Amino acid sequence: MKTSWLDGLRGFAAFLVYWHHHTLWAHEGSELILESGFGFNNQHYFASFHFIRNFFTGGHFAVAIFFVISGYVLSAKPLALIYAGEWAKLNDNLASAVFRRWLRLYIPIICTTFVFITLHHTFGFWTLSVKWESNYRDSIWMWYAEIKNFTFLFNAGGEPWFTYNPHLWTIPHELKGSIIVYTTVLALSRCSKPARLWCQTGLIFYFLYIVDGWPCALFAMGQLLSELDLLAEKKELPRLFYRLEAYKDLIFYNLFCIGMYLGGVPSHNNEIKDLRASPGWYALSFLQPQAVFNYKAFYLFWAAAFVVPAVPRIHWLKSFFETRFCQYLGRISFALYLVHGPVLWVLGDRLYVAVGWVREAHKEGIPGWVDLVPLPKWGPFGLEVAFLLPHLVLLPFTLWVAECVAKLFDEPAVRFGQWLYRRTLAPAGR
Repeated sequence: MKTSWLDGLRGFAAFLVYWHHHTLWAHEGSELILESGFGFNNQHYFASFHFIRNFFTGGHFAVAIFFVISGYVLSAKPLALIYAGEWAKLNDNLASAVFRRWLRLYIPIICTTFVFITLHHTFGFWTLSVKWESNYRDSIWMWYAEIKNFTFLFNAGGEPWFTYNPHLWTIPHELKGSIIVYTTVLALSRCSKPARLWCQTGLIFYFLYIVDGWPCALFAMGQLLSELDLLAEKKELPRLFYRLEAYKDLIFYNLFCIGMYLGGVPSHNNEIKDLRASPGWYALSFLQPQAVFNYKAFYLFWAAAFVVPAVPRIHWLKSFFETRFCQYLGRISFALYLVHGPVLWVLGDRLYVAVGWVREAHKEGIPGWVDLVPLPKWGPFGLEVAFLLPHLVLLPFTLWVAECVAKLFDEPAVRFGQWLYRRTLAPAGR
């Protein structure tokens, strides 16, 4: 499949989110080291070094990649229908996509969080991250009160975090970005090719430099990249691209390297003064536009915008993301994103405490697990023996739970959306 590398890239990005959250969880109190720039406050750690840091705290970068990939994939079929002149099929495709999108995103979330609450009140396990209600009835009511607002497209207030799985803050952005892609495709469907490309470019500029809409800018960039790839297949790219053909390898290797550097933007806080105090970021700090409140979002936009188109044009990178393991991660990526947090808070927390990563709250909450089998903390910061060995259990178990969730909730949600849409269609000719 010509876009199988996209599935692998999405899967590997989901794994980076998993690793990011585990790294920060075990190294509680070390966020300043891990998420600040290399050399900030004269702290020099291998895990925070340029480029290397993406493999320790690359979850932020991974989210930007998720959004670009979504914009790319969601627009690919509608754009192909536009260039084929299949207007009736375009209407059917967009109608079906918009109808099914909410169901596809939120049914797995509703199911997994409901199961998480039910398991807690069945077995009574303690968690540091989630503060539970005293009884099942109150928990279900609080869950309902939160989820009805969390799943509302136009919700503009309250906390962005969902109590029973705070990692899912990205999903409302995913829904908004999806609607932007579908709306933009439809709005520009009758435009000429140059007009559509310029309008998409203008939309990206608007989202990134005029208003603080960085998630929308990432979706719009994914849509633009999707159309450019479609034009490349048809040999109809703007002439400028063909003039640069001889330098293609040089350009994409440079884009990849620049993107990987920007993807490691320090992210401990929103203070631009701290970014300027980070070695290697002083000059770059002045590029941040006024509109963007959280400076790291701006740099992550360009990081994802450079890396995603570079991957399929660098042979060894494309081959890596087409490996069976990355393809497997791609297939369960959404489920992995949903379950890695609860597994970390229930099983991971206990294993980390057992081998020596203890916080004061653990001594009261799970005293029986404290230093149960202490392990040495040999090795570089972020790669200690006591941190790596628990993953011999944690990683396989998390992947197994993700596989179960994919089969029980994720894949059925896709099929249910398709079935429900077909059931609502009017008979032919009406």
